[in-house]
Amino acid sequence: MADEQAEPEADEVEGAQAADKSGRGVVAAFGQSLKTLRVRAGLEREEFGKRLGYSASSIASFEQGRRIPPPRAIDRSDEVLDAGGLLTVWKDQLEKAQYPAFFQGMAELEKRAIELLAYDTLVVNGLLQTEEYMRALLGNRRPPLDPETIEQRVTARLARQDIFDRRPEPLLSFVMCESVVRRKFGGKEVLRGQLEQLLIIGQRRNVELQVMPLDSEDSAGVDGPFTVITREDGKRFVYAEAQGAGALETDAKQAVLAAARYGIIRSQALTPRESLAFIEKLLGEL
Repeated sequence: MADEQAEPEADEVEGAQAADKSGRGVVAAFGQSLKTLRVRAGLEREEFGKRLGYSASSIASFEQGRRIPPPRAIDRSDEVLDAGGLLTVWKDQLEKAQYPAFFQGMAELEKRAIELLAYDTLVVNGLLQTEEYMRALLGNRRPPLDPETIEQRVTARLARQDIFDRRPEPLLSFVMCESVVRRKFGGKEVLRGQLEQLLIIGQRRNVELQVMPLDSEDSAGVDGPFTVITREDGKRFVYAEAQGAGALETDAKQAVLAAARYGIIRSQALTPRESLAFIEKLLGEL
């Protein structure tokens, strides 16, 4: 019986490892294609980098598969090297590869979301983070992440924030524990910039941002952070992440229960107006 129970977990681990390996293979193959086309064009890395706005070392990182270039750099590379689409065809696969294997499904759902409800208890939600805050969080990981992985994660996380400019606008709701907006990851100035960003995003018409006070005696969020996401076809999903692993729940019943739980959490938190006033007060105290 114990072996039967352990088997699905082993399959999940093997699946995640296979996805990671596949992603690395895609990045390596793109890098080799980029190098081949650059050499064919008779361009040194330094000259090619100048045309793209990157250093020669960055070009080397792209070609060696240590760093994933952003979409604009891929488009420009295809143009400069007269590749005729041989590089741009990789964009979708590279976009997927830039996320950890456990987050790839969620990243795809975010692109098709009409509603997203997020409850966070540890850190500011990735969709709301400033670049400085991202780097502070990634720099705190143990074991440490290598510089190329940090750059890759920052680029990917910033790209996800396109959700705020999408048309039609999705409905976005964020509730976070008071401790999240008080913790000084990266120092006082990083927190200052993050709180300022929260105030700006919180004023968008399609965004509701709320704070759950630490002195609140009631909270339906005792089981930890989670996100409920509704796709354009009306199907709901629940995502939860902990200790470098994520789980995407597709069961309709669990999604309904999670959405109901989120509704209770929202009712227990400060209102959006009160929350922005609270964040503004914290900012003034820094």
